[in-house]
Amino acid sequence: MNLTFFDQFMSPQILGIPLTILALLTPSIIFPTQNTRWLTNRFSTLQLWTINSFTKQLMLPINKTGHQWSIILTSLMAMLLMINLLGLLPYTFTPTTQLSLNMGLAIPMWLATVLTGLRNQPTTSLGHLLPEGTPTLLTPILIIIETISLFIRPLALGVRLTANLTAGHLLIQLTSTAVLTLLPTVPTLSLLTMIILFLLTILELAVAMIQAYVFVLLLSLYLQENT
Repeated sequence: MNLTFFDQFMSPQILGIPLTILALLTPSIIFPTQNTRWLTNRFSTLQLWTINSFTKQLMLPINKTGHQWSIILTSLMAMLLMINLLGLLPYTFTPTTQLSLNMGLAIPMWLATVLTGLRNQPTTSLGHLLPEGTPTLLTPILIIIETISLFIRPLALGVRLTANLTAGHLLIQLTSTAVLTLLPTVPTLSLLTMIILFLLTILELAVAMIQAYVFVLLLSLYLQENT
């Protein structure tokens, strides 16, 4: 039994070796790889259709110069989605509950979009720091505010993903603890709490998918501004 509710977010170790890398590699093991068969199974066909549909929708508002990001963004979406969903299984570890991992994904991707804009269209990229029609007196203040908001973007990406998944896992653990505690004394109330736990688990499944999509969608919006 965990000593505290937050022990579930500690990186598991065997003989002092962290298993976070194994958890990150699990999605790539689950996904089927391409083969030379003429006929594939239904799962491979569904996977290919889903990836193609998502990529088309994601790249639709982006210029052709930004379409080279499609493989990176689609792979990132698939990885985050599988990690979030697998983390809801019992006795598993969710790497995306670690702020260090999420910031390690958010900062390089955000910085790459900014550098892409500064290289391809520096005037337009710098023009985002000052809205059109701004009064002269407010120009220095707005430039400072827009610069701060620009640098807050990767922090918001990482904290959003971490906070949503951490809160969901804590709610599930608190509710399941209440079910086990009430079962010997008040079985009826324990049954009602179990129904709430079931509904909460369905909600967390949706949150896991939505947060992976939102993470990649915001990166695509940042890319759209800089291409």
